Amino acid sequence: QVQLVESGGGLVQPGGSLRLSCAASGSSFSIYVMGWYRQAPGKERELVATITSGGSTKYADSVKGRFTISRDNSKNAMYLQMNSLKSEDTAVYYCNMFVGVGNVYWGKGTLVTVSS
Repeated sequence: QVQLVESGGGLVQPGGSLRLSCAASGSSFSIYVMGWYRQAPGKERELVATITSGGSTKYADSVKGRFTISRDNSKNAMYLQMNSLKSEDTAVYYCNMFVGVGNVYWGKGTLVTVSS
């Protein structure tokens, strides 16, 4: 059974930075596509970034050039470096593992608040 645990959220001022981490339990972490999603108050959950087993990445237009997704397969971990944060980045950020169609795992989320 896969478990995903996010950490690193918190309160940061506009223009600041945060680094989120996702720790995954279970085997075969390295072969799956991983991703970060976020859900702002009153809005639907949206994709932030994904990373394949080989390290190929994709980003939402709203975070391109500011966020960087990475993974360390030796540690079963994934990261999201967030720079130049804006108030509209305020959301709960979720770690996601895509195992197959209809087989997706989620963490419980970590709250990021961007405010002065």
